[in-house]
Amino acid sequence: MIKLIASDMDGTLLNSRMQISVENIAAIKYANEHGIEFMVATGRNREEALPALEQAGIKCAMINLNGAQVFDAEGNSLFTVPIALQTVAETLDLLRTADIYYEVATNEGLYSESQARRIENFSEHMAEMMPHLTHKMAIAMTSAQLEFLPVQYVTDIKDLLGKPDFEVLKIICFHKDGPAVLGPVAKKLDENEQLHVTSSGQNNIEINHRDAQKGIAVAHVAKERNIPLDQVMTIGDNMNDLSMIQMAGVSFAMGNAKIELKEAAKYLTETNIDSGVGKAIMRAIDENLA
Repeated sequence: MIKLIASDMDGTLLNSRMQISVENIAAIKYANEHGIEFMVATGRNREEALPALEQAGIKCAMINLNGAQVFDAEGNSLFTVPIALQTVAETLDLLRTADIYYEVATNEGLYSESQARRIENFSEHMAEMMPHLTHKMAIAMTSAQLEFLPVQYVTDIKDLLGKPDFEVLKIICFHKDGPAVLGPVAKKLDENEQLHVTSSGQNNIEINHRDAQKGIAVAHVAKERNIPLDQVMTIGDNMNDLSMIQMAGVSFAMGNAKIELKEAAKYLTETNIDSGVGKAIMRAIDENLA
C-alpha cells in the first residue's frame, strides 16, 4: 500500500491555467482519507508554490528548489542543501561569458540582475509550457506573477556572496536558443562534482548542489516517516523529476512528459491538462500498485 505521494507541479499537478484541477484535488483528498500523505516536489521556491496550493485548499509538506529545501506542512524548514559560494562565483562567471540570463534562489529570497530579461525569458518559458498562449499573453502572465513573487534586483549578485550566513540554493538559467547555447555550458558545469545540472524546459537549465535532487529529498522524507521506498509514489514530467521517478516503488510519467522520463517511469498517466495526477493517484490506490 502506498504511504507517500510526491508530485511535481509545473506540467504535472498544474493545468494550463497554472491551477490544480477539481479532479486532482479530489484524488489528493481521497489519498489523505486512505492514510496516504501527499506532498509536492518542485523546482519552485516555497513562496512561488504556495498560491496554487492554497487556492486548492491543499496544505502539505514541500520539497522546493529541486530538493535544496524541504518544509513541513506548517512551513517549518527541515533542511537545506546550499551550493558552496566559491562554486557559485565560478558558475556565474561562466554564465556571463556565455551571455546566459540567470537568477539565484537564496535563503534570503530570489535575486536577479535584470527585470526586463527576467520577463523576457520567463515568458518564453511559459509559452513553451503552455503552447496555447500568445507571446503577449505569456508576457502578461509573467508580469502578473511578479506581484506575488518578490524578486530582488541588484547590479551584481556576486557582491552578495560575502554576506554573513548567505546561502545560494539554486541557480536557474535561460537562453532563447536553448540546447545550442545551454548544452555546452551544462556539460561543463556537470563536470564539477559539487553540482547537479538538470532542466525543466527546452530553454533552461537548473543548477543545484549534487545532493539537492528531488529523489534524494523524497527518500529522506520517506526515511524520516519510516516508509519503505517501495511504498512511495512519484509523478513528474521533466528531467528535474528523473531522480525521484527512478527511486520510487511506484512512478508515473505524465502524458506530456519528456520521452526519457516515460522510459524511466513504471507507469504512464494522462497529461496535466487532463488531470493526469488525479487519475494516477486513483489508479494507484484502487489497483493497489504498491
